[in-house]
Amino acid sequence: MKKKLMSGLVAAALLGAVALPVSAQNLAIVNGKPVPKERAEALKQQVERSGRPITPEVEAQIKEEVIAREIFMQEAKKAGLEGSADYKAQMELARQTILIRELFADFQKKHPVTDAEIQAEYDKFVAANSGKEYKASHILVETEDQAKSIIAQIEKGAKFEDLAKKESKDPGSGARGGDLDWASPSNYVAEFTEAMVKLKKGEMTHVPVKSQFGWHIIRVDDMRDAQLPKLEEVKPQIAQQLQQQKLATFQEELRSKAKIQ
Repeated sequence: MKKKLMSGLVAAALLGAVALPVSAQNLAIVNGKPVPKERAEALKQQVERSGRPITPEVEAQIKEEVIAREIFMQEAKKAGLEGSADYKAQMELARQTILIRELFADFQKKHPVTDAEIQAEYDKFVAANSGKEYKASHILVETEDQAKSIIAQIEKGAKFEDLAKKESKDPGSGARGGDLDWASPSNYVAEFTEAMVKLKKGEMTHVPVKSQFGWHIIRVDDMRDAQLPKLEEVKPQIAQQLQQQKLATFQEELRSKAKIQ
């Protein structure tokens, strides 16, 4: 009896050893059809690329999604939808999209952005944005006469900030007493910049400055050397920008070489 029992256990173990690899290859069996685990892995990779962490809960959701898709696909096949013109057209578009995406991914893998390229781009940024930054305030009005009247009131002791809140047609800075915060001179229109950079700290224009927006009274509250971000702070953004530029150049080169009739 004992010998027979042991033989039965051995047989069961052997059967289990044979069955295990088959079941391990499948996520589930739906209506008698095996659903391979590769489908869940492919979906998992998509989720990971989106930046979402793969938790046990997410893995369970992926499994349910793969099984649901198999159920729906089986029903669609029963209905003969695989043979429809619309399905074939959409499959062709999907094929094109995936193949093109793979082409671009392959290009970016073979042409990565280098640290030297990032450094060179950062150096260009620094050269273009170095110099002084100004903390300026202004009052913007419609006419030159209005501007002259405001200047006269300030010269007689009226507060710049109070008049900015009351008279300026620039709602953003006006509500802050004319404050434009720190900015590079290049941020402003040419007429504004030309007048502003001539002022010393604490000085105000005593002649109205005309621009496309109206008439300005400008005051420089402070100035400093430009505060630029360090390379490490902007390195990811620069790398992404350069990668996009390389890809755009690659696309343009392919289009220029193509023979289109």
